[in-house]
Amino acid sequence: MNDMTPREIVKELDKYIIGQDKAKKAVAIALRNRLRRQKVKGDMKDDIYPKNIILIGPTGVGKTEIARRLSKLSNAPFIKVEASKYTEVGYVGRDVESMIRDLMRIGIQMIQSEESENVRVKAIEIAKERLLDALLPLEKDAQETHAETREKFRMMLETGKLDDRIVEVEVSEGAMPHVEIFSGQGMEEMGFDFQGMLSNIMPKKTKRRKMKVKDALEFMTNEEVARLIDMDKVTLSARERVENSGIVFIDELDKVAGRESGKGGPDVSREGVQRDLLPIVEGTTVNTRFGPVKTDHILFIGSGAFHVSKPSDLIPELQGRFPIREELQPLTVKDFIRILSEPRNALTKQYKVLLATDGVDLKFADDAVEEIAIIAEYINEHTENIGARRLHTVIEKLLEDILFNAPDEGGKITITSAYVKEKLEAIMQKEDLSRYIL
Repeated sequence: MNDMTPREIVKELDKYIIGQDKAKKAVAIALRNRLRRQKVKGDMKDDIYPKNIILIGPTGVGKTEIARRLSKLSNAPFIKVEASKYTEVGYVGRDVESMIRDLMRIGIQMIQSEESENVRVKAIEIAKERLLDALLPLEKDAQETHAETREKFRMMLETGKLDDRIVEVEVSEGAMPHVEIFSGQGMEEMGFDFQGMLSNIMPKKTKRRKMKVKDALEFMTNEEVARLIDMDKVTLSARERVENSGIVFIDELDKVAGRESGKGGPDVSREGVQRDLLPIVEGTTVNTRFGPVKTDHILFIGSGAFHVSKPSDLIPELQGRFPIREELQPLTVKDFIRILSEPRNALTKQYKVLLATDGVDLKFADDAVEEIAIIAEYINEHTENIGARRLHTVIEKLLEDILFNAPDEGGKITITSAYVKEKLEAIMQKEDLSRYIL
C-alpha cells in the first residue's frame, strides 16, 4: 500500500466503481497525501492536515462505495454516519463525538483481528496440550506409560482421528450482564469501566460441558488467542491507526446544511449540528473508553445530494474544513451496462454464483444486459432516481421465477433480451411504476 501511486489507487477503485473519475482522482490524491505525510520527518508532520472532501451527487451513484473501497484499500478504520441522525430529537440528538468513539471501536477490532492471526499458531499448540490433558488425565503411578500414550493421542489428534470423540471441558458460565449509566453527554461510553470493575471483583463461575474434540479444540484455541493478545498494545496500535489513517464518511450532509433563518424549527437544529461537527472536523480530543483520541488527522468525507441546499449553505467555518468538492454524475444506460458487467462484484456475477449452488448455470446475453440497463434508466426517470440501486430491484423482479424454481429444476438458463422484455415490458407500460417496482 505504501508504494501505490494515485494512478494505481484509481485503478483499484475502477475494479468496483464505474465512472466518477473526478471523484476517484480526488480521493486517490487524499489517500496518497496521507501516505506522504507519514514519511515526513520533523515537526512539519503535525502541521500537515488532511484535505477533507465533499462528494455531491444523487443517491446510488457511488459516493459511499468510493469511500468504503478506499478504506479497505488503505486498511484504515472506516465508519459511515448520517448527519441527520444528530437532528432527530432537536437540539440534543445523538452526541456527535460518538462517531469517533465508534471509529475507535472499529480500530480496536481491526488490530485484535490482526493480532489474533499472529498468535493463532501458538494458541493452537497450547489448546492441543490442554485438550490432551482433558483426554488423558495424568496418573501418578504410570508416568512413563502416560507419556507414550499421550504421544499416540497427539498423533491421532493431529490426523483428525479423535474429531468426533466426546470430551468434557471447563467453560465460563457467561460474561457479566451489560450495565449502562445514562447521562446527558457521551452516554454511549458511560458504564464501561464500571462493568469492567464488577467483572474483576465478581468471581468467575465455570461449569463442565461435553463437546466433540474438534469443537473443543476450536473453543480452547479462541480462549488462548484472547489470553495471548496484549490489549495494551492493541489499544496503542488502534489509537495510532485511527488518528493517522481513520476515515469518517458523513452522509446526508446536505440535510444539515440549513441556516438559522429566524423562523425557528429544524433550521436552528441543523446549524447546531454543524457547530457540533466543527470541532471534530477541525481537530479536537475525544474521550473514549480506550483513552483520548485526537481527530486532527482523521480524513472526513462528506456526502449529499444537495438538491435543495448547496455546500455554500453550510456555515463558513465548516465549509473551510471541506476544501475539496467533487460532483458525481448521474448514471446513464452505458454506465448501467458497465456496472452490470465489469466490476468484480457485478450483480450478474453475484446471481450466477448464487444459482450455481442450486445447480443452475445462469448466463446473461449482451443484449439482455443492455435491455436491463434501458429499463432501469427508464424507471429512474419516471419514478424516484435511486441510481444503480435500481438494478437490484429490476434484476430481482426479472429473476423471480428462476430463483423460485431453481432448487427443483436446475439446468442451464440464458437470459436474453426477449426474456427481459417478456418479464418486464408489462410493468413498463403501467402508469404507476412505483406500484410494481419500488
